[in-house]
Amino acid sequence: MPFKVIVCNNFDHMSEVGASIVARDIKDKTSNGDRYVLGLATGNSPTGLYKHFAKAANSGVFDSSKILSFNLDEYIGLPGDNPQQRALHPESYSYFMVQELFALLQNKFSQTNVPWGTLIDQHKLVSELAANPADWEEQGHDKGKAIVIHADAVSDYLRWIRSDILDAYWKKIDAAGGIDLHVIGVGGKGHVAFHESGIPFEGNKMLLVKLDDNTVSNAVDDGHFACREQSPWYAISMGAQQVYKAKTVVLLANGGRKAEPVAESLLKDPTSAVPISYGQIYAKGGGNMIYVIDKAAARNVLENIPALRDRGIEVEDISDRRASIPVERLLFCRNPQTGLMG
Repeated sequence: MPFKVIVCNNFDHMSEVGASIVARDIKDKTSNGDRYVLGLATGNSPTGLYKHFAKAANSGVFDSSKILSFNLDEYIGLPGDNPQQRALHPESYSYFMVQELFALLQNKFSQTNVPWGTLIDQHKLVSELAANPADWEEQGHDKGKAIVIHADAVSDYLRWIRSDILDAYWKKIDAAGGIDLHVIGVGGKGHVAFHESGIPFEGNKMLLVKLDDNTVSNAVDDGHFACREQSPWYAISMGAQQVYKAKTVVLLANGGRKAEPVAESLLKDPTSAVPISYGQIYAKGGGNMIYVIDKAAARNVLENIPALRDRGIEVEDISDRRASIPVERLLFCRNPQTGLMG
């Protein structure tokens, strides 16, 4: 299967092209009445894509009621007395998805799923981890750590988190037939969701992640939470192993801050230090890997096109094309596989 990098002009152009790829895939695969399983991300990168996606759905390009969605991640420890309050907290990823996509759709998805981090009581989690150190181990060599709970954990609470929160999520994805297409972003160190730098690829379909102290402090300093005591210290996340089980993965990246991890994930061999580099393993195994990035994020890519071709990675620079073509027109005038003009 192909590994392609599409270089766009700016964020809006990237969002349009990304949305056209997603919409085309949905239209093609639901034309015979089948449902579609869509993987979704939070953060700034996909927000423009979601707006174009909703516009295409609302104009009848495809039937959004045939879509079942699974999100990448969710916090543990959001303020609130119960799971409902935590899920509706303005900083929750559930709330983000309602604001940025779900509420924009006239025909709602048949089902939406966000990892069930809001069901976990953070204080009880911390207490159980402290009381049962033999029930778990840390993985990772950077500041963010995966907390791996052993299957034979003594703590009922920790065993419940492993079986009913972590394992149950990936099993539900498998029961749905797997994800047809997953939209992802990229963090500043090349991480995807909360699969932080240094967490191993294998054996981590779903992760319980302890956030590093700087992440927690920055969330408070930036005004997202009133104090450290009201800030999440943990999160639930798909690991790279689960993300890259999708039939197609569309990675979005914009801005100069992403240029280094994007290039490293393409020009160097895969390493857990740059989790998105798993895309190379994925593409060689038959996955359809597509990067949709703007010129700023593509700076190092455009300087190394021959080297990328030697690695089997195709680069298409469309940054000089107009970014004002509606998604509906992109769908019907461009290549069926990539959504791009053929």
